[in-house]
Formats: sequence, structure tokens, C-alpha cells
Amino acid sequence: MTPRSFLLTPELADYVRAGSEPLDDVAADLLDETAAMADRGEAPATFQIAPEQGVFMQLLTRLIRARRAIEIGTFTGFSALCIARGLPDDGSLLCLDRSEEWTAVARRYWERAGLAGRIELRLGDALTELRAVPAVETFDLAFVDADKTGYPAYVAELYDRMTPNGVVLLDNTLRSGRVLDPESDDDHALVALNAALVRDPRWETVLLPLADGLTVLRKR
Repeated sequence: MTPRSFLLTPELADYVRAGSEPLDDVAADLLDETAAMADRGEAPATFQIAPEQGVFMQLLTRLIRARRAIEIGTFTGFSALCIARGLPDDGSLLCLDRSEEWTAVARRYWERAGLAGRIELRLGDALTELRAVPAVETFDLAFVDADKTGYPAYVAELYDRMTPNGVVLLDNTLRSGRVLDPESDDDHALVALNAALVRDPRWETVLLPLADGLTVLRKR
């Protein structure tokens, strides 16, 4: 099944995708393979971002003229593919993930898209790997789609590593609507973070109802 926003009916989701830049064969094949893995129980379907979110992220990467980007939580590589395509030829994307199995799929599609030289993948605990990155203003764009209880720590560590006006994207910040009635630790973590970020003077913040909720932060 093609990932879509929980706010949209299947028909409206199809309409949204039809009104957005279409995916090329590489991206479409990657989504199809990931969906097949989910059908076989080899990967969680909920880990895949929606196609229109990928198109938006690629466009945003170009709009802010990002040259250096970082992604925390890569899965099978669709979001990284979109970000890397939005970077200039001399741009770079650092991906942090713990799964060798899922990122092996990502590597194949990055290679097929001609982007393998633009993407560095580091396997291991994401927070440990992030803290190993020098705390200097390096990244113009960051995308976080990993363990939800870890989001506050990721945002805190990213701040010093973002350039002025750098943009951080946080995925799943609506939790399929459960932010209104949180059930799990993940839900509660995102509710608390959403409330904290809108009061944090270091960030300009907007929570967009895109896919499962996408929070956009700009470093002031």
C-alpha cells in the first residue's frame, strides 16, 4: 500500500499525488520494494514516508540551497534519495541508522540513481554517532525520522551543528492523531516536544499537517 496521510481518504491521497511532481522509476521502484517487504513482514510499513512528503523535502532542499544535510533514521532510503537529489553536485548527506539490512536496500537505489557518492551512511546508535560529529555549524538541513523518545536529544544535539537559518524536519509529529489522546511513550514524547518547541526562542517552528505531521524548525 502506498503510504498516505491519515488525514486523507485514499481518493484525496491519490489527488494530492497527482497534483505533485511525479516520482521517477528509481523512486517508484524503491517504494514498491519497501511495500513488498512490509507485506512479507520484513519491514514496518509505518516507517515509510509518503511520496508527496519526499517530493516536498526534495523541493525544500533546493529552495533553501542546502549543501550539507544530515538524516537520522534512513530505513530503505527514500527520504535520503529525495534530499540528496535536492543537493547541488558538490553537496553531501550524512545518514545515521542502525539497520544494515534495511539500508542495504537504500544503498542499491542510491547507486542506481547515481547518488552514492553524495551520501555517507554510518551504522550504529544514532545519538552516539550524532554526538561524534563535531559540534560546529555544519548542516543546512536535517531530517529526523527515528525513535520518537529520542527526538528531544536529537534536536538538542543538532542545534549547535546547524548553520544559521538551518532547517530541521521532524517526522511523525501528529502520531496519526494520537497527540490529542496519547497512548504510548512515543506519543507522550512527541506531545511534550511539540509543546516545548513552540516556546523555544532558538527555533522558528511550524507543525504542518503533511503525511503524519512534519514539524519544520528554522534556527534563529
